[in-house]
Amino acid sequence: MSNAALARATLGGGCFWCLEAVFQRQPGVKRVRSGYAGGKIANPGYRQVCAGDSGHAEVVEIEFDSNETSYDKLLELFWACHDPTTLNRQGADVGTQYRSVIFYHDESQKRMAEASRAAAQSHFERPIVTEILAAPTFYPAEDYHQNYYQDNRAQPYCMYVIRPKMEKLGLE
Repeated sequence: MSNAALARATLGGGCFWCLEAVFQRQPGVKRVRSGYAGGKIANPGYRQVCAGDSGHAEVVEIEFDSNETSYDKLLELFWACHDPTTLNRQGADVGTQYRSVIFYHDESQKRMAEASRAAAQSHFERPIVTEILAAPTFYPAEDYHQNYYQDNRAQPYCMYVIRPKMEKLGLE
């Protein structure tokens, strides 16, 4: 794998623990980091983001080998792993920090994201509310948020929210 083949995607669709667990299982994905993007302050912390004070979304930054998987494949998984028709919420997680958002890193990703959103709409009865925006600064979340599902499988959130999602997607 050459470094030229490494690409980046930044996606938000509810709790970053869920997205992280899903994308860590995708062949060709080399690294997934939970973090924050799209807000109005530098270096936000979890408490600021959860309080809704910072304007950031919980997101994952995905590094993938474009020779092994494609941005389009990541977008397919994105649409399948969350409900993009609910504004500022996923399940019991409510607030702008849980919004559905695709942060694109170049014009090609923007075009693919827009086309993917249009194609995905046929799978949902309600309108998709996912934002597609230029990638802002990504701020990694605190260390205890990284690899959360892998390290905390016995936690109730992992057992009752993440695991069923993983099973539905055939990843568990």
